[in-house]
Amino acid sequence: MTDVSQTLPEPPSAKRVDTTRAHHGDLFVDPYEWLRDKADPAVIAHLEAENAYTDAATAHLEQLRQNIFDEIKARTKETDLSVPARRGEWWYYARTFEGKQYGVQCRCPASHPDDWTPPRLDEVTEIPGEQVLLDQNVEAAGHDFFALGAASISPDGNILAYSVDVVGDERYTLRFKDLSTGELFADEIAGIGAGVTWATDNRTVYYITVDEAWRPDTVWRYRIGADQTAEQVYHEDDERFWLSVGRTRSDAYVLIAAGSSITSEVRYADAADPQAEFTVVLPRREGVEYSVEHAILGGQDRFLMLHNDGAVNFTLVQAPVSDPTAQQTLIAGRDDVRLDVVDAFARHLVVGYRAEGLPRIQLWPIGSDGDYQAPQEIAFDTELTSAGLATNPNWDSPKLRVGATSFITPVRIYDIDLATGERTLLREQPVLGEYRRDDYVEYRDWAYAQDGTRVPVSIVHRAGIELPAPTMLYGYGAYEMCEDPQFSISRLSLLDRGMVFAVAHVRGGGELGRLWYERGKLLEKKNSFTDFVAVGRHLIDAGVCQPGRLVAMGGSAGGLLMGAVTNLAPELFAGVVAQVPFVDPLTTILDPTLPLTVTEWDEWGNPLDDKDVYFYMKSYSPYENVAGRDYPPILAMTSLHDTRVYYVEPAKWVAALRHAKTDANPVLLKTEMNAGHGGISGRYERWKEIAFQYAWLLATAGCDTARAQDGGRVD
Repeated sequence: MTDVSQTLPEPPSAKRVDTTRAHHGDLFVDPYEWLRDKADPAVIAHLEAENAYTDAATAHLEQLRQNIFDEIKARTKETDLSVPARRGEWWYYARTFEGKQYGVQCRCPASHPDDWTPPRLDEVTEIPGEQVLLDQNVEAAGHDFFALGAASISPDGNILAYSVDVVGDERYTLRFKDLSTGELFADEIAGIGAGVTWATDNRTVYYITVDEAWRPDTVWRYRIGADQTAEQVYHEDDERFWLSVGRTRSDAYVLIAAGSSITSEVRYADAADPQAEFTVVLPRREGVEYSVEHAILGGQDRFLMLHNDGAVNFTLVQAPVSDPTAQQTLIAGRDDVRLDVVDAFARHLVVGYRAEGLPRIQLWPIGSDGDYQAPQEIAFDTELTSAGLATNPNWDSPKLRVGATSFITPVRIYDIDLATGERTLLREQPVLGEYRRDDYVEYRDWAYAQDGTRVPVSIVHRAGIELPAPTMLYGYGAYEMCEDPQFSISRLSLLDRGMVFAVAHVRGGGELGRLWYERGKLLEKKNSFTDFVAVGRHLIDAGVCQPGRLVAMGGSAGGLLMGAVTNLAPELFAGVVAQVPFVDPLTTILDPTLPLTVTEWDEWGNPLDDKDVYFYMKSYSPYENVAGRDYPPILAMTSLHDTRVYYVEPAKWVAALRHAKTDANPVLLKTEMNAGHGGISGRYERWKEIAFQYAWLLATAGCDTARAQDGGRVD
């Protein structure tokens, strides 16, 4: 990285005000807890000083940032529209326009009731009958931040329910628009969760509110234009459980799902009855998870349920709606296959599953007798393809829409004719310029963890570059989330400058099934960290990465990963980007009033009640394990209004690093003052943020940034 230490001002030095935490006989003195009070002008002044320092420390990268932004913009089709999806008498799609930050939701009329071939619309030509449902640019006007939560059409197509957040704290305001007149209803509901679900009477909606810890805990029912008083439908008392609500694709039922990290309970009610009572499908049992889908087989209502009762990777069963305990197994549980999801349609089922670390989909036709036919694999031609359902709102459609992508294959959307099996490519994500898939290579490799476990690694780079090369290693490793292959236009700016991009699929994720997740959580959480370090060393030993030129990036729980590995093996990394990082986990998980606490105890353990959990978390908490040693350059990025990982965690971490470390490497903190957990809003602003991170990573890894002046292409 360019040495700018001689020209930089001194970095901000946070004052030290000792606060003592006492648990299980352990006393921890925290000198920076005072930074938690964002109502304190001194806290805001400190964050602004950090931003000014970061600006100064990265000023020499301004041209590179601009080049990367220009490249992303030049490769993106700014005026564009999505593949239309049919529902009722309309084709629905989203549009973007050059120069505008946000999308526009639109629809146009279907030409014939039996025509299921989506119209090929021209993004620049006037579309006959087009109706603008919601222009997010209009909604965002005058706000520093804007996020759309719900945008849901009533079943009859006449009313749009939509919710917006203009702060970044993930509390939304719900409004209703009459699509026949374009006028807003007087009804407005503030302070709710993002989503909304319609009953089939076309006047009633269900929505969720959150408690003080941002836990979705209450489902409400509201009838538009009635007395503007919502009715509480269900409240979840157990603080470990979150709620969600939705309607089955069949439009028969509204489902309320209560779930912790390890236990589920689902309720159902008639979607046509705005006063319906909800019935429990199966009572909750500790450690048993299940999901519910509605199907009609041979004229009979059935529930399809994925559950893990006796099947660690889940099993698929069906049962009569009248007796969900009378279950028949459709797919038995397997050690090598993780069943993820089942989607029911009038004439087929779609099963999503994971095998060999990748997502796959299978089609199960339903015969005229109501029985399932032999399953059909929906396969693709590349090793690292991620495949799944695309937009399929209709219960009875002659076509199935699927999507597929890889690290080097832009997103492709297909329609599959259910009668003939014919697959039609409707769209490939456009990449402007001279992008050719053959100019890049992607492959799967395997590293060995310190306990001998094989850890999958995904690798992509430009074809023909000389290895070893500077490498960016990405990781997450929590909540059973999977870092599946996906295409990124912005990533091309790294690859074209000769950087290798790698993903460490560490334990704690779900890539290799439920056990892969369970062996990276609770009292085995450190496996996530040692796996990541093992992958980094493997990349160097295998001749992929040059020693001293490995940089790392992760966000949220992946930010915890970044903080932990910089304590575990600081010498391995040339630099680390930690996005909204969860780097003070023990302080957070000890406070039941905060988000990411009671609902997270199944993920991390309960350090309040369990001494072993307390000391285990203390042993890996990045903030509490900062020591007097050399650290790599670090860039921490956060948002003032983040309600999931408070800004105070990276602010404290950066202050502790500066105070303790023994090197001259820069430690930077960048706080977005008008954003939440997802970062700043607006696509151009996001591109600028990506360019900021990538420029820092490239320079820190020692890439030849002079190539940026001629487009960054490595020939």
